[in-house]
Amino acid sequence: MAVPALTPHADQPRAVPLREARTRLTQIVALAELTDTVTVVTRDGDPRPVAAIVPAAAARTRAQARADADRLATVTAGWARRLEEAHRLSARRHSAELRAVTAALAEVWAELDRRVTPGSDPALARLRAAHADLLAD
Repeated sequence: MAVPALTPHADQPRAVPLREARTRLTQIVALAELTDTVTVVTRDGDPRPVAAIVPAAAARTRAQARADADRLATVTAGWARRLEEAHRLSARRHSAELRAVTAALAEVWAELDRRVTPGSDPALARLRAAHADLLAD
């Protein structure tokens, strides 16, 4: 099986002395573009980094990152407001429907009480007990 010539080193950026970076700049830039490889440029003979060649997507400035975060926060806040409003409308509708069902159930039980003596039918007593939480209001 063939091994690709350009393998990305995600764990450690590659270090290149400045003199070599000058002669191989085109290759280093292509490597960054194609494989998302970060290349650290060092002074000749000094291992400390002085610059880096990174893929364009990774070269975000703080201002750009902050602007993106602010835009994301604005969009998120907008959706949060929309969801909260939908929740309020849904709760209002649910409350109105629950009141209508409770009122209809109270009417049905009042009619049943007129037709059948309360406590005389065990099945009706079980139903009344099941609806007790709705009839308590």
